Amino acid sequence: MRVTFTVNGRRRQADDVWEGESLLYVLRERLGLPGAKNACEQGECGSCTVRLDGVPVCSCLVAAGQAEGRRVDTVEGLAGPEGELAPVQQAFVDAGAVQCGFCTPGLLITADELLERNPSPSDADIREALSGNLCRCTGYEKILDAVRLAAARTGKAG
Repeated sequence: MRVTFTVNGRRRQADDVWEGESLLYVLRERLGLPGAKNACEQGECGSCTVRLDGVPVCSCLVAAGQAEGRRVDTVEGLAGPEGELAPVQQAFVDAGAVQCGFCTPGLLITADELLERNPSPSDADIREALSGNLCRCTGYEKILDAVRLAAARTGKAG
């Protein structure tokens, strides 16, 4: 089957998609967007998180056909048109929240959605939003610092 949807603001299509193919596979292997990572394939780690019509989802659990006619935003779409980092991306760099980087795309997508929905989240809000994203390298404190930093910077800009 053919699946047509909008990815990072651009209309895209994938041909010869089989019924059980995941959105993750289509994004990575058919559309050349490797940002979402293939880790657990069970929706437990959050490494494959993308936004589907604005809502963070584990793309490993979404059948590609479910994206037909919908909007998908990946970590590749966070940066600005000139390649400038989004506030949340810059905050992750500045706070030293990136280690191996495997979990980072999912954390960035999730944090970006949180800050869009709640520009001044409490620590409890941040922890709840990121609860579906696992990181094996850190104690999470630098990740929490990065989200706090992005929130502070976004609040000043707004």
